[in-house]
Amino acid sequence: MSETLSFSQLMLPEPLVRAVTELGYETPSPIQAAAIPKLLAGEDVLGQAQTGTGKTGAFALPLLARLDPAQNDPQILVLAPTRELAIQVAEAFQAYARYMPAFHVLPLYGGQSYTNQLKSLKRGSQVIVGTPGRILDHLDRGTLKLDKLRAIVLDEADEMLRMGFIDDVQTIMDATPPGRQVAMFSATMPTQIRAIAQKHLKNAEEIKIASKTSTVERITQRYVMLDANQKLDALTRLLEGEEYDASIVFVRTKSATEEIAEKLGARGYAVACLNGDMNQAHREQTIRRMKASQLDIIVATDVAARGLDVERISLVVNYDIPYDSEAYVHRIGRTGRAGREGKAILFVSPRERRLLRTIEHATKQPIEQMSLPTGQVIEQRRIESFREQLAQTIETQNLSFFQELVTDWREKLETTDVDLAAALLYLAQKDQPLNVAKQFPELRQPHARGEREERPRRERSDRPERSGDRGGERSERGPRVRREMKGDYNNYRIEVGKEHGVRAGDIVGAIANEANIDSQFIGNIKLFDHFSTVELPANIPAEIFQHLKKVYVRKQKLNISIDTGSAGGNNSPNSGGERRSGPGPRPGAAPRAPRKPRD
Repeated sequence: MSETLSFSQLMLPEPLVRAVTELGYETPSPIQAAAIPKLLAGEDVLGQAQTGTGKTGAFALPLLARLDPAQNDPQILVLAPTRELAIQVAEAFQAYARYMPAFHVLPLYGGQSYTNQLKSLKRGSQVIVGTPGRILDHLDRGTLKLDKLRAIVLDEADEMLRMGFIDDVQTIMDATPPGRQVAMFSATMPTQIRAIAQKHLKNAEEIKIASKTSTVERITQRYVMLDANQKLDALTRLLEGEEYDASIVFVRTKSATEEIAEKLGARGYAVACLNGDMNQAHREQTIRRMKASQLDIIVATDVAARGLDVERISLVVNYDIPYDSEAYVHRIGRTGRAGREGKAILFVSPRERRLLRTIEHATKQPIEQMSLPTGQVIEQRRIESFREQLAQTIETQNLSFFQELVTDWREKLETTDVDLAAALLYLAQKDQPLNVAKQFPELRQPHARGEREERPRRERSDRPERSGDRGGERSERGPRVRREMKGDYNNYRIEVGKEHGVRAGDIVGAIANEANIDSQFIGNIKLFDHFSTVELPANIPAEIFQHLKKVYVRKQKLNISIDTGSAGGNNSPNSGGERRSGPGPRPGAAPRAPRKPRD
C-alpha cells in the first residue's frame, strides 16, 4: 500500500507534507500508511513494528495535524524508555513541525537540570516527550499538567516493560484525561502490554508490520566503540589506515557537514560537504568532482545523499549513528555498487549501544567491532604511499634538470648521495610527516558490547519479593563479582530506606541518571528501614556530590553523606536490608530516571 500512496494522499496538512518532502521522504512506510489515517480520524492505534520502520512519523505526523496551535499547554505526551529515544522523537517532532508557527516540543529525561526543565515547562510546550521516571517526577511535583492532553503515545512499550517502567507507565496513563487518544507501539506484544492496551485503548485495531529491511551482502560492516570527543581523531585515523578509493561520511546535521569538511580539508584531504542548504546545481557539481576524482571525501546528511550514485565510493563512515535502521541501510547502500566490494564503518558511543543492537536486529546481520588503525599502521601506509609516488615520478617524469641540481648541490654541500636524498625527503614530507607512530597515542576505547552485555540480567518486574527469613534481610545479587570494582571506594549513606518503598534498582537509576555515573561503578547497596548505604568511587567531584544531595528517590531527598557507621540499631542486619553486589543495570542500557511511587 505504501508504494502507491504519497503523504499528500494521506490527507496530511500542507505544512507537514512540505516538511517531510524536504526531509527526503518520498512515500509512507507500511506502518505510516496504515496508522496515519486512523490517528487522523481520532482513533486509538495498537501498532506492532520494529524500530527503524518509520513508526515515529506514523504517530507524530497525524497527531501534529490534530494539534491546536493556539493552545500552549501540553496536548501530546510521548513516553519513551530511554533518553536517547526521547531526544530522537523530540527532534523528529521539531523537524516535522518546521512550518508550523509557534510550535514547541520539550524532551524531559533524567540527567537534565531541573531548573532548565522547569523554565521550559513554564514557557509552555504543545508536545512533551519524556522517560517515565522524569515525567512521573514532574507530575508528583505538580510542574507538569496534563488536564488539556489530547493524545498519549507509548513508544517501544515492550522496552519499557523490560526496563521495569511499566508501573510508572500505568500511573501516568491513569493521570491523563479519559477522553484522550492513545497510540501504543511495541516490537512484541507480551501479556502485560496487551493488558495495558485492553485497559486504555478504545476499539483499537492492531496494526502489525514485519520489518523487511536487508543489507547489501557485498558490504563489510564494522563498528568502532569510542567516546563522542574522539570521533574526529578516529575519522582521520580511519581515512589514513583504511584502503578506499572514495568515501562518504554521514553526519546528522548541516552544520556538522561544514565543520568536519573544513577540518578534514585543513588536514590535506580533498573533501566537500553536501547538505540541504545547497542548491541542485552545487550538488551536481560536487558529485561530478567526485566522479572525476577531484574529490575523495564527501561529508553529507541523509537527505542530501539520497540518490547519490558514485561507483568509486568504497567506504561509508557513519560518523553519527543513524536513529533509523532504514536510514542506515540507505547510507551503506552508497557503496558496494556495480558488483564492487564495499566497506561500512559505524562510530558508536557507549550510550548508543542500544541503537547498534536495533540496527543489527533490523538488518539481520551482525556488525563486528574493529580497532582503530595504530600509529605504526598509519606510518607504514604513509611510507608506502610516498614510495609509490616516487616510483611513478621516476618512471613518468623528465628529471634531467633536477639530476643536474642534485649533482651540483652534492659537490657544493660536500655531502653524500644518501644524506642529500634524506634531506630532500625530509623537506618533501614536512606537511605530512612519515615518522608519525609516536604522534598517534592509542585512543582509550570503551568496553565492547560483548565484554559486558552478555551476562544475564533479571528484569525488575520478575524479581521475587522475598520475606525477611534470613534475619530480616532480602538479598538481590547481581551476576558480576565484586573483584571487578576497581579503584578506591567509599561507603555512602542516603536517607531513603525500606519504609519509603525503595529498591536497589531505584537507587542505581537515580545515581546513574543524575550523577552520570555508569552503573558498573556503583557497588554494594544495602537497604535498611530508615536509610540505605551505597558504595561509590571515592573521587566523586564535589559538584556532583552536592547535586546528589538534592536528588529525590521515592519522594525522599537522598541527602547523601559519608557513612560513618554510627547509625545505632538501624544499621544492624536485623533491621532488614537489600544488597546489590556489583553493577546493576546492563551496561549499554540507558540509565533509568528516578522512579516515584504511585499515589
